[in-house]
Amino acid sequence: MTTTTDTATVVRGIYDAFGRGDVPAVLGAFDPEIEWYESTGRIRGTYRGPQGVLDGVFVPISEEWEGFTVDTERLVSEGDVVVAVGTYRATCRATGKAMTSRFAHVWELRDGRAVRFEQIADTESFNAALS
Repeated sequence: MTTTTDTATVVRGIYDAFGRGDVPAVLGAFDPEIEWYESTGRIRGTYRGPQGVLDGVFVPISEEWEGFTVDTERLVSEGDVVVAVGTYRATCRATGKAMTSRFAHVWELRDGRAVRFEQIADTESFNAALS
């Protein structure tokens, strides 16, 4: 079992790797059976396993959005759960419109690996940029 500090450090490492574009490091922090929940938007649904997250979430984001960034402003951890609060920023490739959207992410970790992720986001900004 990981400690509170360890879980926040693991999650911070995932965001840092994503920010560097190091997708293999991001996927490497996931449990092979990770359950990834996108609650709203065009890619809403449940994805399982690192490959499922890559194909169902990361690839569509990279195809639809340019300069997609995840600015994590706050991490709050308790045991094996970490909540991240922040802002997405990107430009829609199809329309050229910029998007800024607030998010909350809930991570669950076991043995230092992400086993569950849930995204809650303001999709109004996403939808406005897409049209």
